[in-house]
Amino acid sequence: MNSRDRFLAALRRQPHGRAPVWIMRQAGRYLPEYRALKAKSDFVTMVRTPDLAVEVTLQPLRRFPQLDAAILFSDILVIPEALGVGYRFRDEGGIAMERALRSAADVDGLAVAGAADRLRYVYAALAQLRRELGHDKALLGFAGSPWTLACYLVEGGGSEDFPKTKALVKSDPKMMHRILGILAEAVAEYLTRQFAAGADAIQIFDSWAGALQGPDYEEFSLRYIRAVLERLPAGAPVILYAKGKSPQAAALAATGVPCLGVDWTMPLSHVRRLAGRPICLQGNLDPEFMVGDPGAAHAAAMEVLADNADDPGHIFNLGHGITPQARIESFQAVLDAVVASGV
Repeated sequence: MNSRDRFLAALRRQPHGRAPVWIMRQAGRYLPEYRALKAKSDFVTMVRTPDLAVEVTLQPLRRFPQLDAAILFSDILVIPEALGVGYRFRDEGGIAMERALRSAADVDGLAVAGAADRLRYVYAALAQLRRELGHDKALLGFAGSPWTLACYLVEGGGSEDFPKTKALVKSDPKMMHRILGILAEAVAEYLTRQFAAGADAIQIFDSWAGALQGPDYEEFSLRYIRAVLERLPAGAPVILYAKGKSPQAAALAATGVPCLGVDWTMPLSHVRRLAGRPICLQGNLDPEFMVGDPGAAHAAAMEVLADNADDPGHIFNLGHGITPQARIESFQAVLDAVVASGV
């Protein structure tokens, strides 16, 4: 069974030998080859240029052939940009949007018509990657959830806790629902086009799920994730990652996705019990182990695999994105642990 088949079998919870391995956000400043390319071109240009996005996507697979899947080099903020709200990286760190959505007139000004068409560079990169990878490695696309994208649009950039966004939920829920509806349609069309371009599976990142508590999470996030899923092809392989929401695994599983991404704050075995149905899980090594001693990283990876108790529905991954401080030696030690666990 090749890497691509192993990955897809895990999504379907079919026997496949060892856990397929995919390290979230494989590309990044921890790789010297990425840093060399980044010195010649800024991040947004690399995202918008298919040849460069393909090169960055393939760099980790060349260095670490044990990886079973490649994830497209892109950014969740390409959708706001396609809607007419660009983004940039602040000199002091973090993300700034060109403008914030503060009024109904701001929402009216979004370039809704043809938004998915304006992301042709993403589909071109995926199609090129499909040709490069053939059928040996799985190819993943992704998008931000409507709620997570709304956080950036309403706040006007990144934030620790998105106070303006949470205030809008309370002060003008009608406007927030309108924003989320627009985003759900754009995300659904965007992901449908990613599948058509060659993606084997996609991940929905609800990175700022933790900003919503209680029934607000259902009303302002899960409701719109389901709206996206309903518009995707039947049986589409989707991984839903909601950071900080492992205790609500049952609600996440109830969306019908075949796989949940799990952060590092709860053991996989606990999430399986909470999910309430057989489901694939992706995760969930603490990314901090990638910064430290390779021996500790290897041991921690083995603990994750042991906690999974040989359930066939497991895709080994980090519990969040790999950091620029990650050590290549620790990355390799984790891969070695997963490969060594094979049948």
